[in-house]
Amino acid sequence: MGAPFQLLAGWLFVLGIPVVSIWGPHFWTRLDGVRINTLWVVALSFLLVMLMLRRLSRFSGGSIIAHIAPVASSVFLLAFAGLFFTRSDYSRPVLLTAYVLCLLWCYAGYFIGRRYRRVKLAVLPMSPPCTLASAPNLEIRHLTQPDLQGVRYDAIVADLRSADMTPQWERFLAQCILAHIPVFHVRQVMEGITGRVTIDHLSENEVGTLLPSQLYTVCKRLIDVAAVLLVLPVALPLMAATAIAIRLDSPGPALFLQNRVGLGNRDFCIYKFRSMRVDAEAAGARLASDCDDRITRAGAFIRKTRLDELPQLWNVLKGDMSLIGPRPEQRVFVDQFDAEIPFYIYRHVVRPGITGWAQVMQGYASDADATRVKIQHDFYYIKHFSLWLDILIIFKTVRIVLTGWGAR
Repeated sequence: MGAPFQLLAGWLFVLGIPVVSIWGPHFWTRLDGVRINTLWVVALSFLLVMLMLRRLSRFSGGSIIAHIAPVASSVFLLAFAGLFFTRSDYSRPVLLTAYVLCLLWCYAGYFIGRRYRRVKLAVLPMSPPCTLASAPNLEIRHLTQPDLQGVRYDAIVADLRSADMTPQWERFLAQCILAHIPVFHVRQVMEGITGRVTIDHLSENEVGTLLPSQLYTVCKRLIDVAAVLLVLPVALPLMAATAIAIRLDSPGPALFLQNRVGLGNRDFCIYKFRSMRVDAEAAGARLASDCDDRITRAGAFIRKTRLDELPQLWNVLKGDMSLIGPRPEQRVFVDQFDAEIPFYIYRHVVRPGITGWAQVMQGYASDADATRVKIQHDFYYIKHFSLWLDILIIFKTVRIVLTGWGAR
């Protein structure tokens, strides 16, 4: 079933059922302002939900179930807010019913697709062997000869940079392309599934692939400032309450100031609520760990709920940070990891963020090995630097704040 047909069928389901059941089968005979406003708002809202889910699935390994409710709820809430603030007349029963049906349509599409549709990938022999493994929504088959044996695959995976590929396999790839079967480089597929980009040698950094969009960089800065100004009325009372709780819980200032490394590998002063004892780094800087005895009682709570990050809104307004980006590290750790991990400082090509792709995908990195994986997530974010990926990170961040996952 093609995407246009799915969209049309979704419109008939989401819009047709509430319209006919509430307004009657001959609703078009009296299209007043209320009905016209409701019809186009619901139609556009459903279109936007489907578009966002389709875009976001590119960064979720094809699995989007955790984001269906947040995306649909956000879109319909914005639609309701737009109608409310513009004082436009509309039908609340139709809009609410359409929202519920939109959720049902998206969830049904996901579970039906998962039950009857598995992405099939054919993997060519390569050295070292490909580590791709089958998953609930992914079927991997390793070919031993240049023949699909009558099986219809969604794509072919090969090491397109291998100098050992035989003419038979090269001819096979050409035939697949002529048959309109996509052919992908193995690294590209691995990035899409894992959400990580590995760079071990300079030759693997294709020209321009890791350069963030300059246009979106400017737009992102404007979005950051506008978003901070919008949330300040809610954030300021929370910050005041947090500061009072910290002062009552342990001696010392409520704010914690520390130098971090940001855009262009330049140092800046980061602002956080203090979650550790005042003498936490008397013996030198070290990464936080599970059950860290330096963390205070109030500090454990604000770390779990991420309230300790709220003062960084000031860093965002100053331009030191963005709302979303790689987390900034202390200079001592930057120098250490730069000596151990190739291209580590490349993560400073974008502004650091209060939250980021590595935080929502991996959590806290407490050693060099975990930091290597974290850097791969950062490289993925830089390579796919876009509004859609930022939106996905926002949804994942909200889920993490509500569950407390990954806090140290």
